[in-house]
Amino acid sequence: MAIGGKSRSNKRSSSVSYASTITTVVFVTLCVFGVWMLTSNSVAPPQTTTTRTAADNNADSTFPSSNEEQITKNNDDKDKAVFEDNPGQLPDDAIKPDEGKSEEDKGSESEDKGTEGGAVEEDPHGLQGKESTEEQEKQSETQISEESVLTQNQQPEENSQKELEDNRETGNEETNRNPEANNNPDSEEDQSQSAEQQQGNEKSKEWQYNQESEDQQQREDKQKIQEVESHEETQETTNEKSKEDDQEKEKNDTTGLEEERKGNKQQSQEQQELQTQEIAQTTFSDETKDKQKEILNATQTDAFNILKPASNQETTEKETQSEAQNQETQQQDTPKEEISNDSNSGESLGSSIPKESSESKKSWKTQKTQSENEKERRKDESNGKESIYGYTWQLCNVTAGPDYIPCLDNEKALKKLHSTKHFEHRERHCPEEAPTCLVPLPEGYKRSIPWPQSRDKIWYHNVPHTKLAQVKGHQNWVKVSGEFLTFPGGGTQFIHGARHYIDFVEQSVPDIKWGKHTRVILDVGCGVASFGGFLFDRDVLTMSFAPKDEHEAQVQFALERGIPAISAVMGSQRLPFPSRVFDVVHCARCRVPWHAEGGLLLLELNRVLRPGGYFVWSATPVYQNLEEDVEIWNAMSALTECMCWELVTIKKDQLNSIGAAIYRKPTSNECYDKRKENNPPMCENSDDANAIWHVPLQACMHRVPVNQAERGARWPADWPARLQNIPYWLNSSQMGIYGKPAPQDFARDYEHWTRVVSKLYMSGLGISWSNVRNVMDMRAVYGGFAAALKDIQVWVLNVVNFDSPDTLPIIYERGLFGIYHDWCESFSTYPRSYDLLHADHLFSKLTKRCKLEPVMAEVDRIVRPGGKLIVRDESKAIGEVENLLKSLHWEVHLTFSKDDEGILSAQKGDWRPTTYQASS
Repeated sequence: MAIGGKSRSNKRSSSVSYASTITTVVFVTLCVFGVWMLTSNSVAPPQTTTTRTAADNNADSTFPSSNEEQITKNNDDKDKAVFEDNPGQLPDDAIKPDEGKSEEDKGSESEDKGTEGGAVEEDPHGLQGKESTEEQEKQSETQISEESVLTQNQQPEENSQKELEDNRETGNEETNRNPEANNNPDSEEDQSQSAEQQQGNEKSKEWQYNQESEDQQQREDKQKIQEVESHEETQETTNEKSKEDDQEKEKNDTTGLEEERKGNKQQSQEQQELQTQEIAQTTFSDETKDKQKEILNATQTDAFNILKPASNQETTEKETQSEAQNQETQQQDTPKEEISNDSNSGESLGSSIPKESSESKKSWKTQKTQSENEKERRKDESNGKESIYGYTWQLCNVTAGPDYIPCLDNEKALKKLHSTKHFEHRERHCPEEAPTCLVPLPEGYKRSIPWPQSRDKIWYHNVPHTKLAQVKGHQNWVKVSGEFLTFPGGGTQFIHGARHYIDFVEQSVPDIKWGKHTRVILDVGCGVASFGGFLFDRDVLTMSFAPKDEHEAQVQFALERGIPAISAVMGSQRLPFPSRVFDVVHCARCRVPWHAEGGLLLLELNRVLRPGGYFVWSATPVYQNLEEDVEIWNAMSALTECMCWELVTIKKDQLNSIGAAIYRKPTSNECYDKRKENNPPMCENSDDANAIWHVPLQACMHRVPVNQAERGARWPADWPARLQNIPYWLNSSQMGIYGKPAPQDFARDYEHWTRVVSKLYMSGLGISWSNVRNVMDMRAVYGGFAAALKDIQVWVLNVVNFDSPDTLPIIYERGLFGIYHDWCESFSTYPRSYDLLHADHLFSKLTKRCKLEPVMAEVDRIVRPGGKLIVRDESKAIGEVENLLKSLHWEVHLTFSKDDEGILSAQKGDWRPTTYQASS
């Protein structure tokens, strides 16, 4: 039979025509039945779900039409359950059935498909149809029908969607081909009769075979329905993204190639998620687990792009677009174990994180080079690279117990002091070897009360000291109230509350303008720091300090309340602050002999006070007439006059029955030049007012800067404008820390940290910022990290390392505060003081001078249980820090490394060792 063949002549005999007509009718009937069988076996049963997978479609391909009603009924009984199996979970042979077959099997299958499709080789000249016989055609048709039925009922369950589509096309081709065969009855009468007999036999066999197949298929249908029902619960919990992918797949289920491609894509996405989880090496808490997992997926592709400084962004915008296009392929091709350290896409982590320029060091001084009497404090001990695996931690066996501050409680060093006249015993005396023991928790310790409730009360057992309540309770410093210590907000000079006292000071000198003209102040002898605690309501930052003395734990009370404070004393050495940085210095009955030794201590306040800044002195010599008070007042009056301080006003507060004298520092050198006596003397030009590291106090005054381009010659902008303003004294000729001109460096640093904090730190590290109050940036540069946190209720103590570029004056200029420190020594604060520590490229620098074990012991000491640590550093340092934290039983939430740079986030628990260190 051939397409385009000529019809037979109409001159044949009537008998032959009659026989041919009968043959044609029978043949047509059989062909229609064959077509019906093909289409009923290849068409999938009606779908009752919104999403389907390749596995479901394959299962449907084996359902004969006789079972469609039963399947539909069963699905209705299940309330139209939604099938949501993830295509990525299917075995490979369900997506690519040909991969495991041999070439011989494939060839055989191709021949079967050719038969099923009824494909007949076409004669280009249209001559073959004349030579073919009707018997050959009928035998071919019968063979095709039988083989089609056998093939359709014997397809394995794992046949792909592509094979299902081939079967459907076979049915369509059979339907289109049969009419031609019906219109070409060219066989002889005897051949027609023989064909009729053969067709009858084949029909009987076919019905018998179909009946057996139907029974077998019903059993298979029941088994498949049970399998589908067993997966319904899992399918209903599939995520929304899988639903959308499956729906898209359903729309394209007529193309086997599309099904295969989408299945592979889904597998690739699942592999990417698994790779990301392995990279993160993360154990999340239950309350933050889902959120952090989502961020981790984003972290692999662009978290470190968030960390890029603005300068790097400009030059890598095109590369970032290319990275987004190639990222999926690269992640699929990269082994899981290599992704954490290597990547072929986007900017390298090393270039995305700001690094100090080696050239910039020539433009900046450090405390190490500025301080004349600075001495070597640490020796390089194997570069701090010893392994800590197997290290055993022990509790500190010291008298101070849970309140241990290593550099203030060094009993061995205190015994060697020759004098305590200048409060040397309250100053820092660090152990020769930094301790590696851990401080125990007070019995009954609880997680700190959050701000602002903590300003009014704290847990008694967290700071279990009652002496101050007994001595100062009548002045409303602190009271014991059951399981709490409460703070009425009073002080020695403001027993009726700090709010009234703050208003009293501003009313006395309106130019003070809390929170605008005055932003950063120093509170000397702060007590429990209620003055600074209530100034937060006026947008004022207060650096409060007091010694660790007989006023038991006053600074510890302040920190537990969420108020910034440090343990320090005005003794024999300069305070750890730059010159000319505080807008106001405050002293309320601070018990400091300002007039003694030529005004040595008051001249130190003059050093740190801005030109034009105010000194608020609220003390008994101002308003009492006792003999001692009068003597002190007269001495102070003479001293302040010689220092050219202007006595702005003396005001009395009727409510608290106290008075305050308010002085102002000069803004020029005119008064100094007109003095009759050079007493106190002016400091030598070689004396650096900013040098403080182990520098003794000097009874002299530094001249006021008059060059308008010099720091201190102008008052900074009102708050909050000063936060973003580039300091006027930064000039473009000076190279910034990161290699750009200093003004550009400053601006880009602020943009960089604003982006990092908002896009990563706020939501990507599992930190509940509502529980964070006391924050420390262990290695601040321009204060960008602290500036980025200005809109939430936290305060940040910026620490500039003594051997780093001296950028602390810039931090104060923008309305923030900080301190100089050497992290190879212990910090001057009580244990359990901070909710969060941030260390940006700190530890890799410290390993050049000291070991990391004592540094991490110090981190553990000052962080509260439940507190956090964020580290960004070189991968090697990240790995060592991570090992130390795990040995300390901290919970490491996140570690991520790329191009030898990494980030780590961890949380301290309540674990403490059970054994004590041997006493020395």
